[in-house]
Amino acid sequence: GRRDRGFLADVCFDVLRNRRLYAHLAQGGVGPLERRLALLSPAAARLPRTDEEARWLERAARIDRASLPAPVRFSLPDWLAERIGRAVPPAEFEALAASLLEPAPLDLRVNELKADVRAVLEALAEAGIEARPLPGEPTALRVAGKPALERLDAFARGWFEVQAVGSQRLCRFAAPRRGQVVVDFCAGAGGKTLALAAMMRSTGQIYACDVAPRRLARMRPRLARSGASNVQPLGIDTERDRRLDRLAGRADLVLVDAPCSGTGTLRRNPDLKWRIGPDDVGRLASQQYDILLAAARLVKPGGALVYATCSLLEEENAAVAARFEAAAGAGWSRDEAAGEGGVLRLWPHRDDSDGFFAVRWRRCAK
Repeated sequence: GRRDRGFLADVCFDVLRNRRLYAHLAQGGVGPLERRLALLSPAAARLPRTDEEARWLERAARIDRASLPAPVRFSLPDWLAERIGRAVPPAEFEALAASLLEPAPLDLRVNELKADVRAVLEALAEAGIEARPLPGEPTALRVAGKPALERLDAFARGWFEVQAVGSQRLCRFAAPRRGQVVVDFCAGAGGKTLALAAMMRSTGQIYACDVAPRRLARMRPRLARSGASNVQPLGIDTERDRRLDRLAGRADLVLVDAPCSGTGTLRRNPDLKWRIGPDDVGRLASQQYDILLAAARLVKPGGALVYATCSLLEEENAAVAARFEAAAGAGWSRDEAAGEGGVLRLWPHRDDSDGFFAVRWRRCAK
């Protein structure tokens, strides 16, 4: 049933978040390792345990966790702890690492093409769902718990979409305008595409590009619900696909939300830290640079280019931006009017959002 599925999911995700710490503590227990890991999770408190297991858990609870090495205490691979430590001042490392162990909140974006914040709040309240607006982000609501939002009539009508507040802030940073030609170069399933369309009041044209047909296919029912009429999905084979030639030098705005390590999303995707390694980061940084160069050719003189990742790692962020600037030369300049010096940084421990990096450039007018 739904309740048992939720219980099992909570336990599994908690173990994934704390796997390294729990594996260390599990050494003093007995029985199958999987069971020991599960019993260490607070989410598994209702699981029955033997007297021997209860005694072991009491001993484990008395261990001074502050005495453990930071990568063990915060359940990070050594290489990732070191890279994250480079990204923030030393005094902030523990706060950031601790924030990555927390479950991610559930955020919604109100679709202003069909509703407003008040109407969505009322619809949620009628369904017994608690939600509150988030300061600084006019279309963002944070929902308590894990309600079945897809069953709501307001969802079916397209009044809102599930979208993390950091993703919404990135769209605000990109700053599309009504009537523009916009390219969402790595559109995926279209969360940001739909937010951009709503900000443009369904005027102009958005080309939603992606190399994965399945991801673009998931956008279509969302697009139909949203009421946006200015989005054209465009499947491409690579970032150099000839179908993009007709857009070269035409776009007012190109958003490159590049494939990345996803380390800024560890609160919602804790398995990532066990599935990636330093070699993957180097490979991704090279891919990100190639994608950024390909996307830049679509921007018209005077237009804007936004490069973004949901990574915490400088190799994928500032280093890629600096490499692009070195190659692009005087034809591009950072948009100093956007963010702080043309850069957006969001941190889980500071902003209670996924980690994001973005930089906005202007192509010099001829």
